[in-house]
Amino acid sequence: MTSRFERPSKPQRRVVVTGVGAVTPLGNTIEDSWANAIAGKSGIAPITRFDTTGFDVTFAGEVKGFNPDLYVEKKEQKKMDTFIHYAIAASKMAVEMAKLELTPEVKAQAGVIIGVGIGGLQIIEESTLKVKEKGPGRISPFFIPAVITNLAAGQVSIELGFQGPNYSVTSACASGVHSIGDAVRYIRDGNTDVMLAGGSESTICKLAVGGFAAMRALSTRNDAPEKASRPWDKDRDGFVLAEGAAVLCIESLEHAEKRGAKILCEITGYGVSSDAYHMTSPAPEGAGGYKAMSEALKDSGLKASDIQYVNAHGTSTPMGDGLESSAIKRLMGDHAKDVWVSSTKSMMGHALGAAGAIESAFCVMAIRDQIVPPTINLDNPSEDCDLDYVPHEARRGNINNVLNNSFGFGGTNASMIFSKYQGK
Repeated sequence: MTSRFERPSKPQRRVVVTGVGAVTPLGNTIEDSWANAIAGKSGIAPITRFDTTGFDVTFAGEVKGFNPDLYVEKKEQKKMDTFIHYAIAASKMAVEMAKLELTPEVKAQAGVIIGVGIGGLQIIEESTLKVKEKGPGRISPFFIPAVITNLAAGQVSIELGFQGPNYSVTSACASGVHSIGDAVRYIRDGNTDVMLAGGSESTICKLAVGGFAAMRALSTRNDAPEKASRPWDKDRDGFVLAEGAAVLCIESLEHAEKRGAKILCEITGYGVSSDAYHMTSPAPEGAGGYKAMSEALKDSGLKASDIQYVNAHGTSTPMGDGLESSAIKRLMGDHAKDVWVSSTKSMMGHALGAAGAIESAFCVMAIRDQIVPPTINLDNPSEDCDLDYVPHEARRGNINNVLNNSFGFGGTNASMIFSKYQGK
């Protein structure tokens, strides 16, 4: 007999991915972004959003040619910063790919969790200048809801009528994976049937570029932007700021099968940790990343030797890349020489709160198409980076289990495992 202080146990439900949507520096859909990633193209170029005169860094991974009219009514657009536009677009594309019919029953058991690292910094910057020049009477009544992070998920929930959990995770560069992980847990526990989960960010503005440059976190390769993001290369000198969004439509296996959905893959493992070490520097030997990866493996029931591909955090920083490689080698043991590791940030740059979500989307596509995207610009690997980083060209193979890493400022780490759906 169960006491009133104990929760009765119940079997956890399996979670599958049925749709993906994305807006990235490589394309305004997941299919275009994925095709360019597989082709090894760079989406990094000189900044067009503002005059970079006087800035130490003059390039970024901007989204190009995005039309919000396709996803958001014109009268509503002014109430939102760009990161919200991207979140709505990616969410609608994910629902469309999933062929999810938005019935009242589905909406009642569906939620939205979208991670955002910084939020509406562009509008904050613009509004601050407006107040200084013209006074507080010129502040837009939409200023606050346009910039706060939770309105990415909130506006998606309003737009689609999803009545389940609705919030944003803000954990720096791990926000996207944390959001997907939270969503997985809601479905596993039987609280929801469907979740839209991912990340969105748009902070290519003077404050962000200047701020990250002041930290000496960014590459300063202004003469060759497309070659600036070079994870594991001995000449790497920092990351490249980027923007974008990606959202996964995830469901319980039972719900997906009942409606005859096409299953892209299964989410089998999720692990988190804290470095508890420093606000920006990773812990020695990548200890925090190792713990997150280990927890994800434990959650999945897989062995390290079951992983064929790691989509690494791989930011192109002098310290971070080597420590992540060390953590992967420790996790994989003898299998380290056989596992493929690549960083799609080499082509897109680092989209902060959206990075882990975009990379999760690419993991799903890698399983769907049985191909691994390359690490471009890896011409001369540094001595502390000695894994197979899939340099320059995509690689086909038997891809059954993929590990995705996202590590953020504050020592926050998240890892997730995506697996080929093998049936019941």
